[in-house]
Amino acid sequence: MSSENPSVNTSVDSSEDPAQDSPFRHENERRDEAPQFVLPLVVHLEKTAPPARTDALETAARAVLVMLSDPRSLGDGEWAEAMRDWQDARIRKVVRRARGAEWRKAAALPGLTVTGKSAEVRVFPPVPLDGWPKELAKLQVSGTELEDPEPPVDPDPAGTVLWLSPDVDMSAGKAMAQAGHGAQLAWWELSGAEREEWRDAGFPLAVRTAARGQWAALTTSGLPVVRDAGFTEIAPGSCTVVADHPALRR
Repeated sequence: MSSENPSVNTSVDSSEDPAQDSPFRHENERRDEAPQFVLPLVVHLEKTAPPARTDALETAARAVLVMLSDPRSLGDGEWAEAMRDWQDARIRKVVRRARGAEWRKAAALPGLTVTGKSAEVRVFPPVPLDGWPKELAKLQVSGTELEDPEPPVDPDPAGTVLWLSPDVDMSAGKAMAQAGHGAQLAWWELSGAEREEWRDAGFPLAVRTAARGQWAALTTSGLPVVRDAGFTEIAPGSCTVVADHPALRR
């Protein structure tokens, strides 16, 4: 997998213009002036048993949601200040890979591990862009590309789907970070009761690539749209993910 690099700026398309200080506004330069933080994610990648690509993407998205909803990230929790500082700036995420002793050392740091069908992803409280813990800083950002052993099944039409662009070619790590952005945009758009319902259900979601004929309609539907800042891999402003949560379709 080519694991993710410094990540992105996110925005949302909607029928109403967001507030000037919204984290969704791609052009909001004030967020660039704030101290920059990054949300680290580490995927467990053993040579003999790599996770399936789609499962890794879905597990990364759920990991972001678990971090956002954890009591330690809220109110006066021990991670709350770091979470606020991170969300006041650009919403950057970095996905790195670890195996063997590297994974065990990463797992010993404060954070949360989320497990999918074949994937394990550990998410950590945000850190300064140039202030990574040494156990994470030495982990590689690139590696073997992930594959799906079988084509993913069609998603539940009544469930949450993070639709990937059919026009943007992304490494597995980049796509994991983008799926995390999409999940986060959906989370921010939901009411408290809707968030609680999603959390209590275990954050069910699917990550799928949209059909080309479907993508244009999705990006103009009013659902949250991730636009990449262009730090790595793809052009600035590229639409990468549409977050399609049932509560946001109403």
